[in-house]
Amino acid sequence: MNSDPAAQVARAAKRSTTLQALARLGFAVNGLLHILIAGIAIAVAVGGGGTADQSGALGQLAASPGGVFALWTVVVGLFALGLWLLLSAFLIQGADPKRKWSHRVVEVSKAAVYLLLAGTAATFAFGGTTDSATSTRDASAALMKAPGGVFVLLLGGLVVLGIGVYFVRKGALRKFTADLSVPAGAAGRAIIALGIAGYIAKGVALIVVAVLILVAAFTLDPSKSTGLDGALKGLAALPFGGVILGVIGVGLLAYGVYCFARAWRARLT
Repeated sequence: MNSDPAAQVARAAKRSTTLQALARLGFAVNGLLHILIAGIAIAVAVGGGGTADQSGALGQLAASPGGVFALWTVVVGLFALGLWLLLSAFLIQGADPKRKWSHRVVEVSKAAVYLLLAGTAATFAFGGTTDSATSTRDASAALMKAPGGVFVLLLGGLVVLGIGVYFVRKGALRKFTADLSVPAGAAGRAIIALGIAGYIAKGVALIVVAVLILVAAFTLDPSKSTGLDGALKGLAALPFGGVILGVIGVGLLAYGVYCFARAWRARLT
């Protein structure tokens, strides 16, 4: 047991029943956002419109009855989940330093995503709006103008590519089952099926996002980097793209439902 006072404080905070309950809420609201994104993606696949990313999902929440309450719930849940993941990263143990630090980087990266998304949700809750595709293009353009920025953008694309491959691998090999206590019987089989489909679909979507970032970096054209919305709509423009996008949309729907199962059965200790 680590006797470092900072580690003891972090461990006590991570085991707090309040933080754990709010982290479970974070998994649930993450599931809700993915379900909304999936619905938009499926609508685009059949010829409809919408912004198929977190901004589009948050915009839908903002426009719904009780939207402000729902948005603040998203903010609290995602912030708590990000904090819990940061504490988890700080407390990772292991004899192999490389393995320990690789796990720590993964957990910190996930925490950063949830904290940034919580900030975006807060913007909507305060009555503002954001456009993820525009923000991604602007960030890419700013990087390209900075010394060495193209290499940073390339590195970012490779990181997103690696995360996408990680999601596909985690789903295909069922490694997500280590994150939760899988119940016996039909419920457990359903959760595993949802996890496999969901992780693979999310991974494929991230791989497409990564490809767009890399294309933008190689062509020095920031307009190519359009985030998740642009990636999914780019798929729709391909031959049989509507079918492909529909399948990914169903997979993201499965991931959203899986997140609710994780909120219920997550291992938090």
